[in-house]
Amino acid sequence: MELLNPPSLTLPSSSRSPLSSSSSSSSSSSSSSSLFICRSQKQTNISILVKSNLVASKLSFSFRKKPLIWRQKHVIRAQTSNQAEDEGFVLEDVPHLTDFLPDLPAYPNPLQKSSAYAIVKQHFVDPEDVVAQKIVVRRNSPRGVHFRRAGPREKVYFKEEEVRACIVTCGGLCPGINTVIREIVCGLNYMYGVDDILGIEVSLVIDKSFGFDTAVEEAQRAINAAHVEVESVENGIGIVRLMGRYCGFIAMHATLASRDVDCCLIPESPFYLEGHGGIFEFIEQRLKENGHMVIVLAEGAGQELVAQSMHAVDAKDASGNRLLQDVGPWLSQKIKDHFIMNPKMAVNLKYIDPTYMIRAIPSNASDNIYCTLLAHSAVHGAMAGFTGFTVGPVNSRHAYIPINRVTETQNTVKLTDRMWARLLASTNQPSFLSHDEVRKKTDDEETVKTLDHITNSSVQLP
Repeated sequence: MELLNPPSLTLPSSSRSPLSSSSSSSSSSSSSSSLFICRSQKQTNISILVKSNLVASKLSFSFRKKPLIWRQKHVIRAQTSNQAEDEGFVLEDVPHLTDFLPDLPAYPNPLQKSSAYAIVKQHFVDPEDVVAQKIVVRRNSPRGVHFRRAGPREKVYFKEEEVRACIVTCGGLCPGINTVIREIVCGLNYMYGVDDILGIEVSLVIDKSFGFDTAVEEAQRAINAAHVEVESVENGIGIVRLMGRYCGFIAMHATLASRDVDCCLIPESPFYLEGHGGIFEFIEQRLKENGHMVIVLAEGAGQELVAQSMHAVDAKDASGNRLLQDVGPWLSQKIKDHFIMNPKMAVNLKYIDPTYMIRAIPSNASDNIYCTLLAHSAVHGAMAGFTGFTVGPVNSRHAYIPINRVTETQNTVKLTDRMWARLLASTNQPSFLSHDEVRKKTDDEETVKTLDHITNSSVQLP
């Protein structure tokens, strides 16, 4: 067979650049990267996509005789004498090169001779090692879903002299991206002896990036600055707009990490401005109590309110993402207009948007370590012949997760989870949930049931 390049990847000589000088402390690269490992004369192309808290790997094959079929989900029972204990054990496996090329030769892992791994008690991950998706289960309940544990294997399916690796950086800035790139390069070179590594820039865009801990940590600086500003004036209101187009995790965690936030608004929690239980009423109450307040606002919050107010038309950017209205200035102006109509309480409003400051900073120690683990796990998985997988932590252990599991649904803040309840208890803000409006807007069945129960019991959320 002859080597066929995947149609989505071209390697023009003018675009190639060595990556050996990538710095772990800089974040000038873009928010995702892909690793392509091409094996000559086998017609295989392996690609690892690095995005956000995850490192994903996708395998592309070109065969002239028959198409490839891969069954993503397997139900497997452990080989023990007690079959009752094995009921409900599910392994969501990832594809392997030998599923498509049964005669593919394997080679001893060069880590056996690595001085770095010489002191490790167990060099390689056991083929039977798995990581449970749920760590808390009930007695006599099914054992549940498991994933293959990430890490180096005893056998690899690539010779170092035959490997050409290509890392494709995509999207915008992100704390930690250069750490991932550097560790992929170092992992391939130092652990597996791969010298042929190329770098290519393309213009792909993703919505979610790693560097979460760094973003939350840096957001504290903006929140602290807003608090100092509003505390120094009478009736000061500080609004800090943070990243979060479709989910409010950064805003929620930044609020929980701070003790100066009075209100947090996220895309998952609809709110309203006027009337009993609205934003304006809460602001007036908090200003009377404390003389100042700080509001943390995720960029995707209140989009329907903004669109209705500005008569905006739905539009999308070049990547197909819905263009969001700028909720920060809109909410700031609405608050100013409200208090202009109430001359007895003049307010002094400060608006801070640290988005580009957060995107451009180097990753912190926690994210640097996390990015290193992601990069190394991805390299180990690719060299061991796995494909179509995502690397991510499951119950504090890195595992290989099928890509379809992380793309089938979008992770959002659940208003019925304890984390959001902890935030409400911390800020002592109202939920801003209007039952009739939320029933129209939410697709979360648990939220609807909770609201139904609250209404029927005549109990209001705090």
